[in-house]
Amino acid sequence: MSISLNTCILILKEHHLLKSSAVQDTVRTRMEYVSYDSRDIETDTLFFCKGAGFRPTYLSMAKDNGANCYVAEQPYPEGKGMHALIVRDVSKAMSLLSAAFFRFPQDDLYVIGITGTKGKTSTAYFLKGMLDQVNGNRTALLSSVNNVVGQKPEDTFKSSLTTPESLDLFRDMRNAVDNGMTHLVMEVSSQAYKRNRVFGLTYDLGFFLNISPDHIGPNEHPNFADYLHCKLQLLVNARKCIINAQTDHFNEIYAAATTTTSPDSIYLFADEKFHNPELKETIDFRYSTEQLDLIQTKFQVLCVSEKARKLQIAGDYCLKMLGDFNESNGTAAVIGAGLAGMSHADAAKGIANVTVPGRMQTEITKDHGVVVVDYAHNEASMMALMGFMQREFDNPKIIVVLGAPGDKGLSRRPGFSKSLNAYADKAFLTTDDPGFEDPLAICQEIDAGIDHSKVDVTIELDRQKAIHDAISMSRTGDVVLICGKGEDPFQKIRGVNTPYASDTVVAQQIINELEGQNEHFR
Repeated sequence: MSISLNTCILILKEHHLLKSSAVQDTVRTRMEYVSYDSRDIETDTLFFCKGAGFRPTYLSMAKDNGANCYVAEQPYPEGKGMHALIVRDVSKAMSLLSAAFFRFPQDDLYVIGITGTKGKTSTAYFLKGMLDQVNGNRTALLSSVNNVVGQKPEDTFKSSLTTPESLDLFRDMRNAVDNGMTHLVMEVSSQAYKRNRVFGLTYDLGFFLNISPDHIGPNEHPNFADYLHCKLQLLVNARKCIINAQTDHFNEIYAAATTTTSPDSIYLFADEKFHNPELKETIDFRYSTEQLDLIQTKFQVLCVSEKARKLQIAGDYCLKMLGDFNESNGTAAVIGAGLAGMSHADAAKGIANVTVPGRMQTEITKDHGVVVVDYAHNEASMMALMGFMQREFDNPKIIVVLGAPGDKGLSRRPGFSKSLNAYADKAFLTTDDPGFEDPLAICQEIDAGIDHSKVDVTIELDRQKAIHDAISMSRTGDVVLICGKGEDPFQKIRGVNTPYASDTVVAQQIINELEGQNEHFR
């Protein structure tokens, strides 16, 4: 693959991004590689000077390693002798030029984007499972857990960002197309729009699951309004929209969808008991609980409106994952499958055996209650998880292990305090990707908001020991919730991904040690 300098200039001019250009007569005008990392350069590379941490020395390194053109928001003396494209926004330029370099792979995929404060990953996995049922396992996936760009083992790999940087995104999409994939299901984070990682991308289907305060802090969103604005951009850039009618800020969300999408292509869903007299729009799909236990979640999807009945998806569905909150995620995924052309029979078969790594992985122990490993990592997901456990097990003693990441999501910490006050009996505050912050200070910040007359708190920075102590103290009838990391195999500490066995592995080892059994989380 390659791209010419002239093509780059035309694309940037078309989008009113080009401020100036410097073309060198003696330098090759075709770029054979693209990169934003000065350590990843090949001969004739188009290099993007991006990021708050960019240093001119990176451009010098890229030039020395073979880059022949750079894109930046200002000219740099270090780029003398290279072609220079000076732009108004380098992140937008990188997205547009990367899409062109990789020959617009989105045009060869049915692209589905999912956003929401919680439930993105589960919904993405449910939808992939259903689509795989009818397309021969040719559904690519970009999620906060794993990325899948093909059917070979090496085509599945751990993700580093919920939504990759634009250059990596379009490279992954090109690999998926070249590997014969026909559909792409991807989580779209608020940061994806904040950082222009998906700038210029249009989705065949766009999902809005829910919204609550999250990712608000110095390195993320300055306030909730900015967070919501970024989330809404997915709907603005989707051909068909699927919206949870029970979400907060529904009117703003629906209005955003209608700016670019006809109401005939906007689909609303809610549970059968939901009623909002102020809601003017028709709810197209309803769902209801049929059966709920630790083995499976069985629910029914009803097609209510005329346009909903055109989809052949009404009927019963089963999930291997417990939790009434997964019925909403499952319903969203079922609607997406129907809009992609699937029938009830195929969709029900495809979703029935889906498991999501690190989500609601459960083991009923002999003497230490029910142990659940879940990725719950904000107030909304914690409230949903603990609320379900309280209802399902008739007010059990709830023991929680959790921490908060450093350098981001500062708004989560008071949210954790609030959720623990609402449901927990015992909390072990521990380390969870502290980054460059002091993990003890993070735990103390959460602890400061906890009502100690309701919740007994232990700060234990050794996460493995915290999990051990939580399971050890639990008894039959108790519930132990190990939250935040799921199957993440590392802790992010001072810029280094430090190996960590994962919550699932650690918990399983402790249960086996305490009870001498060899069962596994399901």
